[in-house]
Amino acid sequence: MTATSRGHREQALPHAPVTILTGFLGSGKTTLLNRALSDPKMSRTAVVINEFGEVGLDHKLVTTSDDAIMVLENGCLCCTVFGDLVATLNRLYHAREAKEIPDFERVVIETSGLADPAPVLQAFLSDPTLAGLYRIGAVIAVVDAVNGPATLDNHSEAVRQIALADHILITKRDLLPADRAQAEADALATRLRRINPAARIVWSDASGFDAVTLLQASGFDPESASADVRAWLNEAAYAEHAHHDHAHDHDHDHGHDHDGDHVHHHGLHDRDIASFCFVREQPIAREALRLLLDSLQQNLGPNLLRVKGIIHVAEEPERPAVIQGAQHLLHNLAWLDRWPDDDRRSKIVFITQGYERAEVEDMIAVLDRVAARTAAARARAQGLH
Repeated sequence: MTATSRGHREQALPHAPVTILTGFLGSGKTTLLNRALSDPKMSRTAVVINEFGEVGLDHKLVTTSDDAIMVLENGCLCCTVFGDLVATLNRLYHAREAKEIPDFERVVIETSGLADPAPVLQAFLSDPTLAGLYRIGAVIAVVDAVNGPATLDNHSEAVRQIALADHILITKRDLLPADRAQAEADALATRLRRINPAARIVWSDASGFDAVTLLQASGFDPESASADVRAWLNEAAYAEHAHHDHAHDHDHDHGHDHDGDHVHHHGLHDRDIASFCFVREQPIAREALRLLLDSLQQNLGPNLLRVKGIIHVAEEPERPAVIQGAQHLLHNLAWLDRWPDDDRRSKIVFITQGYERAEVEDMIAVLDRVAARTAAARARAQGLH
């Protein structure tokens, strides 16, 4: 069968985007899902959740195709994960292709409140089955405005959820004490921005907030000609964050650790997270890039929460490479057909735990020197022949 004869259906459903919905216990993930599932526009979305009986969706189940895949009244699929996520999503995909369940074009995965979303990201970046059927769309972290600060203080999982997010939704602002609601909301937003400078922060009670639009955010697709890699990286946010932090540290930070104010205000777990964008003016040789990716996996391992970037590879000047990974697993390089604009600098966003920007930059500098020596030795060897 040729690509043309496969028909519209296969062309319309390439690598279904997957939204990962995370957030600590009681943050409001279920409320968000219920709000979205009341909209018919969610009918072509498969929702994968943990422990269905405890989630409490407000929708009657109409049909059950098996013990784990159920169809809600608006046509949206709801799946429970009793075992391996890879097996569940693989079965979901093939049930759709066999027309055993209603068609769907995107997936929303709700993680449990205590879950670290990094392993879910890893699954899509490394498992060949999932990589061939789905792609990561967006990571959404839900934060409770009332209990969020204490949760971030006491649970490292909550901080990691924020650090990995593309979008942060703050809920329950209306439950804050009226006399200090604005100050507490502003302080929480500032804290979240410190953990994750590039994420888009939205409020559930904001005028015009649309739960469906948030859950259907498609994210960055390197296979799409209209993919916006600049918005995906949001390098400007990291530059602004670095400038703000320098000014803040210079003007306000002196002595805070002595009386505990600094620890209370920013949180011990917060300070363990570093988010930054490394920008390189010169092209990177393919060998240096290979060394960099290998070194990231070996040296940072699970402390590399997330990495994503666009790379100017010296041997492919007209086609930028795209990298992305989570913890010690990096996805195979993807290649864009052309540069999105005249800016051809390499830009790599790092989200790390226990590693500072300077340590990563030192590692890159060492790899540059190794790659340069390797290239020089290769050139000399070729000159002798």
